[in-house]
Amino acid sequence: MSIQWPLIARRTRPASLGPGRRVYAIGDIHGEAGLFKQLLDRIEADSAARDEADVRIVLLGDFIDRGPASAGLLLALAGCADPRLVILKGNHEASMVAAWHGDTAALALWLRFGGVATLLGLGADPVELESDDPARLLATVRRCVAPEMIDWLDALPASYELDDYFFTHAGIRPGVALDEQVEEDLLWIRRPFLGSRRRHAKIIVHGHTIDPAVRLGANRIGLDTGAHRYGRLTALGLEDDRQWTLEATDDRDFV
Repeated sequence: MSIQWPLIARRTRPASLGPGRRVYAIGDIHGEAGLFKQLLDRIEADSAARDEADVRIVLLGDFIDRGPASAGLLLALAGCADPRLVILKGNHEASMVAAWHGDTAALALWLRFGGVATLLGLGADPVELESDDPARLLATVRRCVAPEMIDWLDALPASYELDDYFFTHAGIRPGVALDEQVEEDLLWIRRPFLGSRRRHAKIIVHGHTIDPAVRLGANRIGLDTGAHRYGRLTALGLEDDRQWTLEATDDRDFV
């Protein structure tokens, strides 16, 4: 009896972007504005050293929470009208939206996993955030965050497709067509996606799960290298059938 293992199918040609296109995808920033600025400078220098192209920068979500500049990044990105910038929603942005709308479970989860940093940057009193009363916490969130900001976050796309690549925050549900993926999976999925060796219709470029090793050329490329935890923010460069990475780092200790 022969067993057919679900191996990643070999492609008849390398994944590629169309002629004249260049993309830089950036993993989870989590409020680390210094690393983000450093990485944008490296992207600018890298792109200037290459041929002229239509350039896109794709943020893979989770740009808020945990880091010291979470609120500043939120305000800056919400006010950015650069058509070259594609901003995707992550599970942290979705949790902030759900919390603002009164989901008490989402509120508790968001505050526990980094939302406090964002609220402090938006003017919340630390004493207010020590309350165990969901109603008081919700009042603080709604006082600090304008409805227009929530509308902007809620309207962010959960995925972006370009040629042979599919960009999203967490990943996809294996075996489900890309145009049938649900937002919950795109923002939250881990093990069913990370452990799958199925062939996907496109290479999935994602963040969400920290892994210091960025593996190029596979059916998925993970870019969350731990900006807040390890001080390492990574971008993936794509052009024609080429893939490369750029990094911004600082000297923080591993925790």
